[in-house]
Amino acid sequence: SFNVGGGFLGGTARSVGLQSDGKVIVGGTFATYDGDPADSLIRLNSDGSLDTTFNNGAAANNTVLAIQVQPDDKVLVGGTLTAYNGTTTNRIARLNADGSLDTSFNVGTGFNSLIERLELQPDGKILAGGNFGSYNGTSISRAARVNSDGSLDTSFSLAGSFNNRVYAIHAQPDGKILVGGGFNTYNGSTVNRIL
Repeated sequence: SFNVGGGFLGGTARSVGLQSDGKVIVGGTFATYDGDPADSLIRLNSDGSLDTTFNNGAAANNTVLAIQVQPDDKVLVGGTLTAYNGTTTNRIARLNADGSLDTSFNVGTGFNSLIERLELQPDGKILAGGNFGSYNGTSISRAARVNSDGSLDTSFSLAGSFNNRVYAIHAQPDGKILVGGGFNTYNGSTVNRIL
């Protein structure tokens, strides 16, 4: 019953998020969906057809690797993008439910390199993992937590942090965080790709 027709061409689908009404946000490197132009980020109706009401205009200017849908249906996107609809966002942005840029989410200069994964915590704070070394000018290595307004959560201290890329983050119900990636040390201690 989920009919994608010709599906994606010209690249890959790298991330998926589900809104409360059953609509599906898809990000990646693709150029078309079922024959229609589709630039890095689109929304599908619950039957698999392209939702042309998703107002993403020129969309992300590069790959969307991570998507998280908030309880209010706003959409967090991360990846290698540095702009959304012509506005500088530097690897992370929050969209309103209709696909327009949420300008209340102020990331400043954002991340200096790519995001692989976003995870939303129950309090609305956002965990980010990737290959970055700073956020908005503050040095932070490959994992960070961002407040719901886009500012860096400086109470989330990772000290020396990871020696290689973070690919996966999962927030447990007890508040603890699982992290996986290409790293083999964390703060100088051997952890071999998961902690």
